[in-house]
Amino acid sequence: MSKSVAIVTGAAGDIGRAIAKRLADDHDIILLVDIDEAAVRKAAEGLGPAERFASFKADITSDADVAGMAKAASGLGGVKTLVNNAGAARAVSLHDTTPAIWRADNALNLEAAFLCFRAVEDQLKASKGSVINIASVNGMAVFGHPAYSAAKAGLLHFTRLVAVEYGKFGIRSNAVAPGTVRTQAWEVRAAANPNVFEEAKRWYALQRVVDPADVANAVSFLASPLASAITGVCLPVDCGLTAGQAELAHTFSQSEHY
Repeated sequence: MSKSVAIVTGAAGDIGRAIAKRLADDHDIILLVDIDEAAVRKAAEGLGPAERFASFKADITSDADVAGMAKAASGLGGVKTLVNNAGAARAVSLHDTTPAIWRADNALNLEAAFLCFRAVEDQLKASKGSVINIASVNGMAVFGHPAYSAAKAGLLHFTRLVAVEYGKFGIRSNAVAPGTVRTQAWEVRAAANPNVFEEAKRWYALQRVVDPADVANAVSFLASPLASAITGVCLPVDCGLTAGQAELAHTFSQSEHY
């Protein structure tokens, strides 16, 4: 029997590594993919033996690189799960978003997911596998970073497109939409402003921000047989951010209404 393979893009980062580690519980091999060759090799080595954690350097906005990724995955076994995790945000405001930034953010955060899916489409059909796209609360409401946000909103629709068109092949397609995740990037902000997490958590119902393991657990669930009847959905992993603003709710509860 062919070994089951999970592909995780953007796997050198905190969220990608956490997802790769969690998916190893029910996949034979994890293929960690990242544009930073040294970082993704280090991530794979840190997770475990090479026969279980393989690394692959790829620019997932490149057709040729993505084709190479698919070939490498097929050499390891059969792709059961594709996690489109790679992403980045550049300009904070629409005014500061140049055409180049708009195109770059859409290429990485939306088009790359399309390229990766099409590259392993046949393997997912064979395994009746699963696609999990790491979107963002930014794709559900306006929180800044407009080009990134527009791309993530498109990613949510792409998730549904795959679910509807490929369900007949047994392929499931879902998305996870994290809120603020405590990654190294946020640790850098915390070094400059020790109160950054205290300031952020007031917007979250659970009074904390998300941990990479929280995202990984959601991905693991959606990829598992426990979610066999779930497809085409977006699961926010946001400590309650999109449910409503705790700070505003408290303010309104203290005010008079007519």
